Amino acid sequence: MNVFNYYEAFDRNIGWITAQELEVLKTKRIAIAGLGGVGGYHLLTLLRLGFTRFHLAEMDVVELANFNRQACAGVSKIGRAKIDVMRELAHDINPDAELTLFAEGVNDENLDAFLDGVDLYVDGLDFFVLDIRQKIFRLCYQKNIPAMTTAPLGMGAAHLNFLPNHMSFDEYFALDGVTGDDRFIKFLIGLSPSMLQKGYLVDMTRVNFAARKGPSTPMACEICAGIVGTEAIKILLGRGDVRAAPKGFHFDAYKNTLKRTWRPLGNRHPLQRILFQVIKQIIKKNSQ
Repeated sequence: MNVFNYYEAFDRNIGWITAQELEVLKTKRIAIAGLGGVGGYHLLTLLRLGFTRFHLAEMDVVELANFNRQACAGVSKIGRAKIDVMRELAHDINPDAELTLFAEGVNDENLDAFLDGVDLYVDGLDFFVLDIRQKIFRLCYQKNIPAMTTAPLGMGAAHLNFLPNHMSFDEYFALDGVTGDDRFIKFLIGLSPSMLQKGYLVDMTRVNFAARKGPSTPMACEICAGIVGTEAIKILLGRGDVRAAPKGFHFDAYKNTLKRTWRPLGNRHPLQRILFQVIKQIIKKNSQ
């Protein structure tokens, strides 16, 4: 017996959005690459808002190391494909949700299909996955698809929207021609020009670019999902103040602080150049 009713399930959203806007959300298609740390929470939050159509990409399996922060992680899920676990969780919220799955992740061969008919792209890729991330954001820009990335940092989140007719991902992060760990440093400072999280990192040795690892918290991932859901509504319903790169913001729950950031030249801004050298020296000292 099917007890699910879309309008009853998501009726409590009405008031913050209208019944007519809920109908709009129902028609929008969102692509999410990466269903681990933040991506899984993005999916569940967007489903609970009433979105029903998704393109989902994830190629990893659940591991014990995922337990501190990932929506898909649990003892009974170890060894299972994350995308299968998230599909089950999604259909438990909305059995009628339309999910197009890319179980091999996003690559050069399926990138066009992944973004076909998409109204919004939400970045859920691991911090250290930069090559395909650049390609996804570049194609979004070419196709006039709004795209966003929200970084879980410490106990907060930093957010950037890359919208049509504004600064692109490539222009903002300026990663072309950059090699080695410098690429990760540039990505980090671009995500977080304010670096609010730096002040309470108690063990710098846990930041290990060589091993492609860094510390994380569940709070940061869930804060990210709250921001993504809110920004998705504003962008797709055309309401509210939407900050587009080179403008962004960083909320840190530990510091009870919200910083609105603005780097007109992206990572080419003089302040970013200084920050790059500072962070590079810290990482170099830590690796010795």
